[in-house]
Amino acid sequence: MGNCFSCFKVPPPPDPSTNSPMEKDKEGNSSTTQNLCAELQPSQEVHCPPLTAVETQVNGNSKGTGVMVVGSDNCGSLHRDKTPRTFYSRIPPLGRSTSSGGDGKGREPSEAKLNAMFEQYRDCNEDAMLADGIESLCADLSVSPDEFKVLVLAWRLSAEQMCRFSRAEFVSGCRAMRVDSVKGIQARLPELVVEVTRDPELFKDLYRFTFRFGLDAESGQRILPSDMAICLWRLVFSVREPPILSRWLFFLETHPQVRGIPRDTWNMFLNFSEAVGDDLSSYDDTEAWPSLFDDFVEFENDQMNQNISKDKDEIIKQDCN
Repeated sequence: MGNCFSCFKVPPPPDPSTNSPMEKDKEGNSSTTQNLCAELQPSQEVHCPPLTAVETQVNGNSKGTGVMVVGSDNCGSLHRDKTPRTFYSRIPPLGRSTSSGGDGKGREPSEAKLNAMFEQYRDCNEDAMLADGIESLCADLSVSPDEFKVLVLAWRLSAEQMCRFSRAEFVSGCRAMRVDSVKGIQARLPELVVEVTRDPELFKDLYRFTFRFGLDAESGQRILPSDMAICLWRLVFSVREPPILSRWLFFLETHPQVRGIPRDTWNMFLNFSEAVGDDLSSYDDTEAWPSLFDDFVEFENDQMNQNISKDKDEIIKQDCN
């Protein structure tokens, strides 16, 4: 295409002692066009058709509406333009982030924002969110404090104990979730719920976390009280309840002598619920199950035998009548 930069050559400035042909008469479009093309002759690749209208000429660049001009972006090419084109208009603006910062997922979470958000809910006497602050946070998140989403949030924050989020737990947990605002947490929670319910390994991690989360860490508690264990079993299984759960909880509620649930019993119940199904027919008492599971199966068998006896008595009474 020859020397590309030739399309940027401009004609020499007009002699001030003489009037420009364009100043004399704008009607002489044809002659003006021929003069202009003659001055651009070194390019040899620029073909200038007759111009329909030329208003002004500044530094060799023509301006006007509906004018055929030599484009500065495609050397020697002709195009129709209503406004002058410049190289600088093609450069994208600098210093702007292309990510949507509404939920913080497209950028690194702001430490300042995380600390400012924590301060909104921090207890006035302790550098931590306590029951009231967590309740306010849940209200802003449009969730209930006893909802499964809040348990998932505590799990992702690696909270050491219930009703308490320390600053370090909150800031590091939100940074790991890549959020730095209430709206960001609110948008992330449903995604976390889907992830934990679809991935058995993630759910197992959440399930084991729940036992530790329910303990009173300040008193060094190692066994979960039965009433607390019942509440937490209902909560952690609220999105994927095993068939045996309701009968298991009924057994615990009707046997007050069972005062606490050790960690091993809690952890093994997940395997137990998957192994026995919904009718306990596959339960093997020779396996190394906790003794409490043996008691539960015996209780269930007794209940079943009692129901069978009642059904027989009802049948006999109906026959006698």
